[in-house]
Amino acid sequence: MRNCLSLKSILAAVGAVTLCLLPAARAAENAPSTPAASTDETRTYRLSPNDIVKIKVFQEEDLTTEIRLAKDGTGTFPLLGAINLGGKTVDEAAASIRDLLGKDYLVNPQVTLTVIEYSKRRFTVLGQVQKPGSYDIPSEESVTLLQAIAMAGGFTRLAVQSKVTITRTSGGKKTFSVDVKSAANDPDIKPFEILPDDTIIISERVF
Repeated sequence: MRNCLSLKSILAAVGAVTLCLLPAARAAENAPSTPAASTDETRTYRLSPNDIVKIKVFQEEDLTTEIRLAKDGTGTFPLLGAINLGGKTVDEAAASIRDLLGKDYLVNPQVTLTVIEYSKRRFTVLGQVQKPGSYDIPSEESVTLLQAIAMAGGFTRLAVQSKVTITRTSGGKKTFSVDVKSAANDPDIKPFEILPDDTIIISERVF
């Protein structure tokens, strides 16, 4: 019948479709995979007590270890014993272990460190803010002094913004004084980073 395609025509048509699809399939197969979400925040996160980290050394399966950091930021790792990782970023901690292993035990060790459970990290804001109290630092993130004050509702009208006091207990007690007013208006001033257990005190203006 005139309206029916011959078998030869059908095969030719199928072959043409197949030829058109193959390059696209190959292109999809060879295309680079979609990059994972940015890990910048993860890499700059500073390790804290009670964090659980997993450490792996390439081609050294016996050294794969999970560590819960103690209150002083230390943990025990094979060959090295107690190591201090508290306060270090993920990259800094991995580099520290790599250097220690390379010094006495392995040649050019490749170390990866992953945080598999984050500890609860809090700071406290007291004094002349709208909502004094304790606040959580989100996992994998850092919080600046300005962000911490914003989380507490911002300054009251009586706040002394030019002299905000931060008391830090991690690594020994320290006290800092920051001119928040100047920092907020000067992009060249490096933001002051809040660490777990910091206490921020905003004093009241005296008339």
